[in-house]
Amino acid sequence: MTDAPRASEAPRTYDTARAGEAPRPRDAPRAYGAAPADDAPRLHGPPRAHDTTHTYDAPRTYWDTRHREGDDLASGGHIGLDRPGNEIFYAVRLGRLLTLIGDLSSPASPLFVLDAGCGKGHFARSLVRCGHHVDAFDASEEAVTHARAEGGGPRYDVSALDEWRSPWLYDVVLCVDVLFHVLDDAEWAASLRNLASLVRITGRLIVTDEDTQEPVPRGDYILHRPTAAYRRELEPLGLGHTLFRPYGFRENRVGFHVFTRTR
Repeated sequence: MTDAPRASEAPRTYDTARAGEAPRPRDAPRAYGAAPADDAPRLHGPPRAHDTTHTYDAPRTYWDTRHREGDDLASGGHIGLDRPGNEIFYAVRLGRLLTLIGDLSSPASPLFVLDAGCGKGHFARSLVRCGHHVDAFDASEEAVTHARAEGGGPRYDVSALDEWRSPWLYDVVLCVDVLFHVLDDAEWAASLRNLASLVRITGRLIVTDEDTQEPVPRGDYILHRPTAAYRRELEPLGLGHTLFRPYGFRENRVGFHVFTRTR
């Protein structure tokens, strides 16, 4: 197995494309769902899945507004919780996540982690404090600007899930509480496949969703997809479903799905 470059090596090129593929512009159109062209971004969520006229900037504007106006936890946490509630919510998820990543990191051989859809960088900074090398990106420029100002070690970039490229692979690729906000099925599948392409042999892709047998929409901006849908996309790519570990937080049914690359 070829080791991935470490943080001390040559500077990365975040927009590096796959072989034979032209680099994509940072502002290339992307669609999380659809909304009427004259529909202003709604503060309670991105455009509805059943709307039919695509406006690519509406979801991005919604998340930029939410990250700009919300505090460092609520903007990327649970909008129904107060500050103490979100403190607990983040702590519970981080604790579960660390048990899945393990304690194999050391100064001589740190784990190389990608936090996809990192928001304001809460998990990314925590993982750096635990000794890991962390790259992180988010589609919201507001969130990434805040994360960079916080510092703490991660390397940040602005990108959509299906557009981000890396010149090397990762031991662990994380995507926490992001994919069920991607309402468009084609974009969801492209995002999942792109994240899978970034996982090295024996590495893990850790994504969060409910463990359900049928699609479960919640409100007008969340769509929980069946575990079988994740497996259909990932198993042909060499990633097997290892386990599901629920958050165990109040009534929340979401948890961590772990996929391990075997080939």
